[in-house]
Amino acid sequence: MNEIICKECSNPVDQTRERCASCGALVPHMPKRTSKGFEWRTRATFLGFPLIHVAFGRDDEQKLRIAKGWIAIGQFALGVITIAQFGVGIVFGLGQFMTGIVCVAQFAGAVYFGLGQFATGYIAIGQVVFGSYGLCQVGIADYLWNPKHQDPIAVDFFKSLWERVALFFS
Repeated sequence: MNEIICKECSNPVDQTRERCASCGALVPHMPKRTSKGFEWRTRATFLGFPLIHVAFGRDDEQKLRIAKGWIAIGQFALGVITIAQFGVGIVFGLGQFMTGIVCVAQFAGAVYFGLGQFATGYIAIGQVVFGSYGLCQVGIADYLWNPKHQDPIAVDFFKSLWERVALFFS
């Protein structure tokens, strides 16, 4: 009989058994898992960063896992292209709270283009915006289009932008 030590009660257990006879632990031969979460990264790197890094939850020391890579995906992430709950997408970010050049997020703190409930950027579209060109319900912009204020330059800009987007997808 191949005996192992139960991960829960430290008593010997036949490794073919499904439960420990002493404490009833399920699959006593499997190591006790202390971390919660998931982490994966490509072996391929560029300038020291993985091409893709996915990270969620906490590690064995209970530290938050932060995805860092050219493409970073996680609860917390930093990358050139980022998909995260909280993140920095240097070129593009998609998530709940995001900063970067182009962002699509609930809170999009963008430099160039922000789309979200709260958005900033040279071009900002959302419920509340701050930017140069703003399409919103409420906002501050050099050229603003909202229910109370239709700046003709903003109206022309956003109509032209929509035509270009529609043409791209047709």
